[in-house]
Parts: sequence; C-alpha cells; structure tokens
Amino acid sequence: MEIITGGVTAAKGFEAAGYEAGVKYENRKDMALLYSCRPCVAAGVFTSNVAKAAPVRWDKNVVTNSPYAQAVIVNTGFANAGTGTAGYNCCRQTAECVAEALDIPLDSVLVASTGVIGMQIPMDKITAGVRKLVDLKEAGVQAGTTAAESIMTTDTVPKEAAVQFELDGRTVTVGGMCKGSGMIHPNMSTMLGFITTDLDISKELLQEALSTDVQDTFNMVSIDGDTSTNDTVLVLANGMAGNEKIVNKDDNYYKFVEAFHYINETLAKKMAGDGEGATALFEAKVIHAASKEEAKMLSKAVICSSLTKAAIFGHDANWGRVLCALGNSGVVFDPEKIEIFFEGQSSRIQICRDGVAVDYSEEEATKILSEPEVRVLVDMKMGDAQACAWGCDLTYDYVKINADYRS
Repeated sequence: MEIITGGVTAAKGFEAAGYEAGVKYENRKDMALLYSCRPCVAAGVFTSNVAKAAPVRWDKNVVTNSPYAQAVIVNTGFANAGTGTAGYNCCRQTAECVAEALDIPLDSVLVASTGVIGMQIPMDKITAGVRKLVDLKEAGVQAGTTAAESIMTTDTVPKEAAVQFELDGRTVTVGGMCKGSGMIHPNMSTMLGFITTDLDISKELLQEALSTDVQDTFNMVSIDGDTSTNDTVLVLANGMAGNEKIVNKDDNYYKFVEAFHYINETLAKKMAGDGEGATALFEAKVIHAASKEEAKMLSKAVICSSLTKAAIFGHDANWGRVLCALGNSGVVFDPEKIEIFFEGQSSRIQICRDGVAVDYSEEEATKILSEPEVRVLVDMKMGDAQACAWGCDLTYDYVKINADYRS
C-alpha cells in the first residue's frame, strides 16, 4: 500500500467542485459536489441520534433501495435538521436539481448538510449553487481539496487522505475527505465523511466493510460527547480500476479492507486533532484488556472525560483523572494491577504502577503533554485485547466557539 497525495478525486473517474453559494456565510466556500462518471455501488452508515436530519433519511433510502449512486451534493451553514416535512422536500428538490443538471437518475443523488439545526435551507441559493458546481466540477487533486475546503464549518483545516495498492495487476485507489470539529461523538458512525474508490466490489461487501470498520475508526472518536443529528459516512465504488469484481471475502477483499481502514483511521484522527479550540490530538490506547468491547469502553471513557481533557490542555500529568475515567467506564477491573504511561512522539514516561504513583519527573511529563500529539497508554493486565480512541484537549476556545455558534 502506498500513501499518495489526494482525497476524493484520487480514484479514477471521480470529479469534484466547491463553490461560494452564500448559503449562510459570506466570503467562504459553502457547497461541494462529488461526481463519478460511472454509476457506483454505494454504502453508508448514519447517526444513531433519534432526531435524524432530513439528508440522513434521504441518504439511507438511496443507499438501501437504489442499486447505484453517482453524485453527492453537500452544503454547510444549515444542517436541515429539525425542519420537518419541508426539510425532506428540500432534499428532494436539491436532488432533482442535481439529477437534471448531470442527466442522472434522481435516486442516484445523495445529499448531505451540516451547520445550524432547526433552520430551513434557502433553496434558491442551493439550486443556484448546484448549477454552478456542475459547471465547475473537474478531476485532479486540487478539485478534491477544494471540495474538502467547501464542507468545513468550524474546522480549521481540510481533511483528506488517499492510498493505492495493486490487485490483479491493476492499481486500485481509495481516497476520502471528511469534516468535523464539534458535536462529534459518532455512534453508527457534526461529522460528514465521503470515501471513493475505483475498486470493483459488490454492494453487499462494500457495506459490510464500512459497517465493520467504522467500529474501530470513526466510532472511536469523541470531541465533546455529542452525537450529531447529521453524522454520515458514504462510500462510492465505480469499478474503474478494472480488477476482477470482489464478491467473496478473499485475499483481494482483505487487501482493500487494509487500505480502507487506513483512510478511515487517518480521517478520524484528523477530526480529533482539529476539535473545536483544540491544541492537541489526545489518544488513549488500552492494552491487555479482557475483551475488545471492554478495551473500547475503557479507551473511550478516557478521551471523553472532560477532566482528563482539561488536564491535557493544562499539560498536567494528573493521572488520577485517567484512573477515575477508567473506573467510570462500566468495566470491572482491579485498579491495583493497572499501569499508566504518557507518551509523546519520541518519549514515554510511566506514572502509575500497580495502581499507585511511581517516582517520575513532573518536568518530563509536562514536556510530553505539551506536544501536539499526546497518548495515554493503559495496561489493564487482564487479557489480550486492545483498542485506541481519539479525542482532543478541552480548551477555553471550545466554550467561546459554541457560545455564539449561531452568530
């Protein structure tokens, strides 16, 4: 597998565009289009929030009932959630506009929105934006980057990743983009993720690969513990790599799964590191847990703890907060057996052995916790399972951003 430059337009046959449609904000791109020149099999995972946004309901119907998808249209500014029947009709009108402009079937158009909940979409600006995006769409790395920039809300950087690998003597590419900085606590899987590939694979196996992999990637991210109304991850595969179609879980399938996992994990970590107001990516890795499920519960408890996140922001090696978070996870364990370490990019320090503090340098611990990527490693000494979860520190700026989010 080779990591390459690019995102959603890295794979053969995919085009994209971004545009400043003035949906809510001025002087920023706020709409994006993703298009495949061939119909794609599609897979999707969606928010577990009961108050699902209209685009989530539209996309679930397309992914479940349509054999193919060919375009995704995205707007920022307004989430189109809490908008009733009118909101769902906006999805249909948007999809109709895309279908007409691209001359593709209505049920091959996916719709995504992100932004303020409870406000109606300005359809005149959306439809005008669609027509402009169709004119602007093109292939190439820059088009993908422009699309990634155009789906940002409080994100500070666009989030992209792409890889290539060989299959049956053919080069297969997988690329993706996502947005997410606040209201991030996916449970499927305000995050939006779009993955594209030129792999030829059955719709059923594509869905299985996605549904399985989000459990260890996007679902292991939390910025603030709030699961959005709009969380959506969509995968499109157009088959243009020319490989023999994957219809069984053979070696070719698992080669794809490896590349797919890299894309999803990379994007998940990019989201976590760009949490609203964040200064550091905060990873919790739990090893030697009794089961995979317990390892997940423990690691997520650590990165979800507001007190632990605040300690990371303060560069304070307050390991008692880590222990407290583990104890609140719902997992039963012996606290007098665990070990806890802080790790930076080039160094590690142990701060707890057998449930009590060890003699460590506060200065060295502070230095590690001041790095842009920080890991807490917990050894449970209970079994062979492990898991990683990703979050960020909790800063003053998180409150500032969300105190006036609608402004």
